Amino acid sequence: MSPVFLRFVAEGSGPTIHIAPGQVTTISGVSISNSMLYGWIVGILLLVIFTWTARRMTIRPKRGFIQFVEAGVEFVINMISNSLGSREKGVKYAPYFATIFFFVVFNNWFGLLPGVGEAFTKGGTPLFRPFTADLNGTLAAALVTMFLVQTFAVRESGFTRHVRHYFAGSLKNPATYAFGVFEIFTELTRVISLALRLFLNVVIGEVIISVFSYLGAFVGPITSLPFVGLEMAVGALQAYIFVMLSVTYLAVAIHHDDEGETEDDHEPLVAANTKKVQPARG
Repeated sequence: MSPVFLRFVAEGSGPTIHIAPGQVTTISGVSISNSMLYGWIVGILLLVIFTWTARRMTIRPKRGFIQFVEAGVEFVINMISNSLGSREKGVKYAPYFATIFFFVVFNNWFGLLPGVGEAFTKGGTPLFRPFTADLNGTLAAALVTMFLVQTFAVRESGFTRHVRHYFAGSLKNPATYAFGVFEIFTELTRVISLALRLFLNVVIGEVIISVFSYLGAFVGPITSLPFVGLEMAVGALQAYIFVMLSVTYLAVAIHHDDEGETEDDHEPLVAANTKKVQPARG
């Protein structure tokens, strides 16, 4: 075991890391946490940046940040098109999923900026905390995303047909309802899975950077620099995984809706055809 680690344990010292969000102010009696505040700052900043970018876009490709945005949007369009099997649907749903992608990736990256975390405090509470390093934040992002997925699935297939795909099989069979409830429960677990995956990856990276920055003392920025670069790559990867899984859930829902016809759905048609075809009487 490392002598430095043993010294930390013996002295009870080490880097200060706040995992839980802290309250920085209240608005009309509503508690505003440091992660909410930083999420709003990043959201407003992205709105300004992308509004400026949209006005400067032309048919002829440009270099710099505009090229980065165009590449990111095209990447999301291709991801959706491949999953849903239609370029038209990829373009149709790209604004929603591209917004989610950039919001997640920039919150991950901006959480690595100097001044975020323990640099500025208010009453011992960090003033800024990454939105995606708060389980409440990632849970809210997952809930909004899955709400959009369900809305798009209903738009593509219709409400009745979409609900029917959860209860695949004969409605006369009691097991159909049991499996249907289980399928709906699975949708809820997807929300938790999306939230926890993003939260844990961001927090673990934050902890690693804090530890190596503490170990480096006055050269902390140098000792933590490789891990900051690694976390930038992880932040982009986690944004991709978050959106990729969301698009996959949408594709699965639409695909199941397309194949959701059961024998119960054909019973009226079979009955009608049976009435038309009467046996010949001698």
